Amino acid sequence: MLDARKKRVLQAIIEEYIETAEPVSSSSIIDNNNLNYSSATIRNEMAELEKEGYLEKPHTSAGRVPSAKGYRFYVDELLSDDNINIDEIQYIKSKLETKVNEIKELTKITTNTISELTNYATVAIGPKSTEQTIEDIKFVLLGSRVLMAVILTDAGVIKESIIKFDEDITNSQVQNLNFIFNKKLRGKAFAKIDKPMEEYIESEMNNQISVIEPIIIQMNKAISESEELYLEGTSKIFDFPEFRKVDAVKNLMSLLDQKDTVVDLLNTGFAQDINVYIGGESANDELKDISIITFKHTVGNKNLGTIGIIGPQRMDYSKVISVMKYISQRLNKSPDDD
Repeated sequence: MLDARKKRVLQAIIEEYIETAEPVSSSSIIDNNNLNYSSATIRNEMAELEKEGYLEKPHTSAGRVPSAKGYRFYVDELLSDDNINIDEIQYIKSKLETKVNEIKELTKITTNTISELTNYATVAIGPKSTEQTIEDIKFVLLGSRVLMAVILTDAGVIKESIIKFDEDITNSQVQNLNFIFNKKLRGKAFAKIDKPMEEYIESEMNNQISVIEPIIIQMNKAISESEELYLEGTSKIFDFPEFRKVDAVKNLMSLLDQKDTVVDLLNTGFAQDINVYIGGESANDELKDISIITFKHTVGNKNLGTIGIIGPQRMDYSKVISVMKYISQRLNKSPDDD
């Protein structure tokens, strides 16, 4: 466990390195921080922090930079989570007061707001299908042989499918479909549909099996689709010196191209509301240069998905977490909170 002096020195080094992207020397710490320690004491503490794995010394510099272990200690023990000013608060309020009709719109507004305030790339996914409950199913006849099925979930997610038939569909059949599908499936969680969907429906439709079968195929496909991915501010990440190196850029672009990997990162067993993934802690080369901070995107008791901020390991963790916490509070405020 680090004593109070080592904590102050480590915090000063990390926060200066986050700001400057330059290795931090003992003289720089003394000049830029209100630490009442001698230069010899600072040097000794830096040497100890390096020995214990919290700092690293680049070959071409006399200064030190944080290690993944150092960033982890900073995130878990040292950072401030109220690093947000009044202008940023007003900006968040104005953006989140925009009237939206769909969860997708709210997710896009939220990811864009975070990216604008932090200057990092922001990625988001909707809630898992298995965690959602069917609120309504609507069938709309688009042509004599074309039907649109719309599933609305309790998370506000809308899933649509277009179904084409080899025979004409009547308005009477569409009305029957609306009644029967809602009677059987409304209020059911996708994860609780414990037998094939056709078993819920076919017994009700008698001689209309030829109509039901293609509908069920398309609805099962819509329900099982992987979460939609939203990206904002991707170009911003290339403004950081860490991503001016060819290998780092290749790793980042490879990661962003792998939708399943990104979704897994956002979904991986996070128990907390806000989680910090420091790439240097991973053996995966594609992740070694980056950090990802995620938070559960919720309104009330509804899970709207997960939002993640992607940046270099030298991310301004304090700023990102402060913005995330305020946005989360704002999304869940009561009308009397203003």
